[in-house]
Amino acid sequence: MGARREVSETAVLEKIRTWQEPFRSYGFRLHHVILEAVPELTPRLWYGMPGYGKGSGPVLCFFRADDRFMTFGLTDKAHLEREPGQPDQLMPSAWFFTSLDEPTERRIAAIVRRAAAGHRST
Repeated sequence: MGARREVSETAVLEKIRTWQEPFRSYGFRLHHVILEAVPELTPRLWYGMPGYGKGSGPVLCFFRADDRFMTFGLTDKAHLEREPGQPDQLMPSAWFFTSLDEPTERRIAAIVRRAAAGHRST
């Protein structure tokens, strides 16, 4: 791991440490899930939130602790697509949750893999 990545990751982990439970535990787990799903993502603070992008490229996904729930989201630089079979033109880009279980972790990992697979570079 490069020195810049270590500094960025340390900043992300320090940010998560400031959160109240259970969001602190969820944040550490999300950090692990995201990096396990796409190991080449680099963590960094993005608008004060943990964000993840390829190398020094744009942030593709992020999460934050809100008052009552956690938010996990994708930026406009991520690969976004309509959900299969949906008749509308909406593309999901953010999700809220109040607990983090294995099915939620698996879905987030799949979303991160898809977001990183064909992201826009600019």
